[in-house]
Amino acid sequence: MKSIAAALAKAQANMGKALKQANNPHFKSKYADLSSVMDACLPSLNEAGIAVIQPTGENEHGRYVETILIHGESGESLSCRVPLIVAKNDMQGYGSAVTYGRRYGLMAMAGIAPEDEDGNEAANAAPKAEPKPAPINTEASQKACEYLDEADSLDDLKERWSRIPQPVAALLVVSAAKDAAKLRLTHAANADLGGDELPY
Repeated sequence: MKSIAAALAKAQANMGKALKQANNPHFKSKYADLSSVMDACLPSLNEAGIAVIQPTGENEHGRYVETILIHGESGESLSCRVPLIVAKNDMQGYGSAVTYGRRYGLMAMAGIAPEDEDGNEAANAAPKAEPKPAPINTEASQKACEYLDEADSLDDLKERWSRIPQPVAALLVVSAAKDAAKLRLTHAANADLGGDELPY
């Protein structure tokens, strides 16, 4: 995984911020929609030779959307899955869940986070040195993600999380896998996504 790790680190150094420009009337807040997330990371990923695909699938735990980063030159890839929690059993509900899964899966894999426009302007007014991306341990993070995905209860997830070494648990993709497993295990059938966004 050396080639894709190096390419991803190069891409992350050039990525922008996922600006919160979309309005969520249900929670009276703004959020970074899928378009903002893609604008923030896709050009840098593509320039570094990394393609992004996000197919949906289903396993014993239910439906999911998978985000896959593929390095064109080496053929190496990285991936993570976000479970699809569909509140309404229709295409609109399914589409909202897929968009949610794509958005958060891509943010997790690219290593970016949403940011308020005002905060971005303030940061530009008082520039700070950007921290260098943390070293990527792809083998350890992938094993950790798979380990967390196998949890069958919240207690089991908590126990598995406590066993993961801190440097690996600190990786964004591993943290995202934990959050995805928690979402799956705490699925509320009557939850309302409010079109595309959860209140956190």
